[in-house]
Amino acid sequence: MKKVIILEEAARDLEEAFDFYENQETGAGNYFTSNILLDIEKLTTTSGIHPSEFGFLRKLSQKFPFAIYYRTNQTSVKIYAILDLRKNPSWVRDELKDR
Repeated sequence: MKKVIILEEAARDLEEAFDFYENQETGAGNYFTSNILLDIEKLTTTSGIHPSEFGFLRKLSQKFPFAIYYRTNQTSVKIYAILDLRKNPSWVRDELKDR
């Protein structure tokens, strides 16, 4: 099983999304975070099967309009970004450019 590493920028993405959902409704932020972390946990066994976009592999969240952008090797999965797919694709591309 591969080790998952959530990089600092991806952790910030997760915090910002938590804040957004929590401001919508109390408890929604925790629900969002729990679901995204489950999606990330699945990468320990399914990494590498997802389509590539902007130089990263992209796993779609099962319950939210978010994508997890990652890279993988023999031993680990590195999460580079967790981004809202409701935003313009050019915004997503620009966000990923420097990661």
